[in-house]
Amino acid sequence: MGKFVGQRYESLGNYKSHFLDQSMLCIEAINAKVFIQNYDNSIFRITVSKGGGLPPFSYAVIKNPLKTNFTIKEDKEKLILNRDKIRLVFQKNPLRISITTLKGKVINADDENLGCGWMGDEVSCYKKLNPNERFVGLGEKTGPFDKRGKSYTNWNSDVFGYSTEADPLYATLPFYIGINEGLYYGIFFDNTFKSTFNFGASNNRFVSLKAAGGYLDYYFIAGENIAQIIQSYATLTGTMQLPPKWSIGLQQCRYSYYPAHELLSIAKNYRDREIPCDVIYYDIHYMDKYKVFTWDEERFPDPVQTNQNLHDMNFKTVCIIDPGVKVEKGYHVYEDGLKNDAFIKYPDGENYQADVWPGWCHFPDFTNEKTRQWWSTYFTQLSTEGIDGFWNDMNEIASWGQDTPDIVEFDFEDLGASHKAAHNVYGMQMARATRQGAINANPKERPFILTRAAYAGIQRYAALWTGDNTATDEHLLLGARMVTNLGLVGIPFCGYDVGGFLGDTSPYLFARWIQMAAFAPFFRIHKMVNSKDSEPWSYGEEVEAIAKNFIELRYRLMPYLYSLFFEASQSGMPVCRTLMIDHPDDENVYKPDFENQFLLGESLLICPQKSTTTISKVYLPKGDWYLLYNDQKFKGGQVHLLETPIEILPVFARASSCFTEQSITQYWNDKHDGILRIHHYKGKKDYQFLHYEDDGISLKHEKNHFLKRNISFNHKKNTLNISEAVGKFKSKYHTVRIYLHGFPKNETQHTFRFIEPLPNFDPFYTPIDFIYECKGLNFIEQKLHRNGEALEILLK
Repeated sequence: MGKFVGQRYESLGNYKSHFLDQSMLCIEAINAKVFIQNYDNSIFRITVSKGGGLPPFSYAVIKNPLKTNFTIKEDKEKLILNRDKIRLVFQKNPLRISITTLKGKVINADDENLGCGWMGDEVSCYKKLNPNERFVGLGEKTGPFDKRGKSYTNWNSDVFGYSTEADPLYATLPFYIGINEGLYYGIFFDNTFKSTFNFGASNNRFVSLKAAGGYLDYYFIAGENIAQIIQSYATLTGTMQLPPKWSIGLQQCRYSYYPAHELLSIAKNYRDREIPCDVIYYDIHYMDKYKVFTWDEERFPDPVQTNQNLHDMNFKTVCIIDPGVKVEKGYHVYEDGLKNDAFIKYPDGENYQADVWPGWCHFPDFTNEKTRQWWSTYFTQLSTEGIDGFWNDMNEIASWGQDTPDIVEFDFEDLGASHKAAHNVYGMQMARATRQGAINANPKERPFILTRAAYAGIQRYAALWTGDNTATDEHLLLGARMVTNLGLVGIPFCGYDVGGFLGDTSPYLFARWIQMAAFAPFFRIHKMVNSKDSEPWSYGEEVEAIAKNFIELRYRLMPYLYSLFFEASQSGMPVCRTLMIDHPDDENVYKPDFENQFLLGESLLICPQKSTTTISKVYLPKGDWYLLYNDQKFKGGQVHLLETPIEILPVFARASSCFTEQSITQYWNDKHDGILRIHHYKGKKDYQFLHYEDDGISLKHEKNHFLKRNISFNHKKNTLNISEAVGKFKSKYHTVRIYLHGFPKNETQHTFRFIEPLPNFDPFYTPIDFIYECKGLNFIEQKLHRNGEALEILLK
């Protein structure tokens, strides 16, 4: 070979020496240094540095390494570091890293000849691709659930009407989980530059992670199961704060509702039709010529009164906030931004401008703490005017042209950085500043922030939705996969635009979408400007009745949902869970026919369907399952065919499990009948569920003003136990009513409906009688002790 054109790949080279520095192992190779830090004996940080140092900080990681003394075994060929359950092996010549079990079975290993290295500024790591290895995660990604054979790029992008194979999208969430023949691990690549993950795309040799600059800095997480890995990742990057309960209800949005009387009309329609709903949105047309922190005085001459009217109907309000600040003399935000030196700049000091909704704009430097503080001061006025939550959009940064110059400079927490390093964290830091503004404006209540752009750790600041989807069956199913993938990467509060943001939504597509979305963490209907209406009643009487059924079911399940949100805030476990969390080695859960199915918590299995489907093929994992609507029992580990007319979505309850329910309410703090209904399904395993309550809006839960009770089933004793109440909060329920599903029928026959049969809208269709009712249930009702004593109930 002659003279090599361009930059050639350069790896670490051979081992030279190693030493222990406090709780860190430092290995020096010919071309770089490798630093190993221990975070909890199952999490190891591996940093490769040409310059000889560690990254100065992380926007994502909040956990500190342990101060642990390493014991190193050494021979001529390798260094060995043993921990509780895994072993790190460092081959010396050339320097390569592998992680094994204590018995020596390889979990993950560098490619022997490639390993870690550089091509110019680009950093990369090549790992062996095992024959049957699967890969899941990366959050907001299109394509199949199993990422093997695919390559994905992380570069936050405004992708209007993206396809079901488009990449990249709006968020950078560089964490994946590997499933390797009964061994499981996670890798979080903490690098904010443009990065790429290759899971065997165009090659059969390696998995690679690479970035356009910065450090090769990744965290290896070992776990005996997938749940352990998710929870370990949550300890690294944090968990979401418990959101206000109203944000878990239905949210109605359009680009845009205006003038003021249109918002009020939408709200009144919901209340008149008795369809539960909690939130109405202001999209960009509420602003004066799209200028942030302003109102259009013609469309909304009295926003205080408009919001008061909405509040009187028990609606909360959320308004959109974009980052662009219009360059306009006399505009108070622009003038104040100049005064506070708040905007990102070219290297010569000139403020960067780009064209977006208001026209030519400057953009705040959210990587500067002073700018975040400045930005946060603007939310008090909106809060005073009656706005309850804030929606950050266009924060990739998006602009017309979609090409922010790489030379633009950011503060980057006083370090200074180009757009290459700052781009992927811009939206996250905007959400951080917005959250602080909401807290400053209303310090006694929990904030609700929604964001489009994100980086790892965003769950600490905001919920996330998946951007500008389209009205197709393929996007409906993609939404299910995206939400479960986001749950794997620490973002439990997430969702999609119900019905599809772009395109005309057919009535049956809306019906299928809202059925699925009723079980999603973030539940919002949203539609594009200049398109048909997209409220439940706008699709005809039949679909309105279907939508009402499933929206009401969501509100009935609110005690269960809210308890799952509490669990997510504590452990990082998703609200909506891919089946592979419990069944990672079951090949069926990765198949295209079944990869969209998900669990709500541990108890309910939801099987999304296309708008044209009337016969559904579903896969039930190992164990017994009960069809929610009539208690028909199904064996797991099998594929089943079900007749599913448009009003029925296949939903199953897991044997042995419990979930909680209340009477129908129209909004989050509407008065229910005071009865906590517990549905228990006969099975052969023990089961435990934590019921959680608080006031749903204040921060008092941080000071023990909550109520927690364990609801557990003891299979051997055949008892259902409700533990003693913990916490200072007085329950809103005075009675517990237990429905026993799958148990022998007694003399008293009880019937229970989760949804109501539809009126006969179609004269050629006869409803299936058996599908709507759980008949012949045993029924136990008992007053809850005023002092919260425990209950033990024998199930007969």
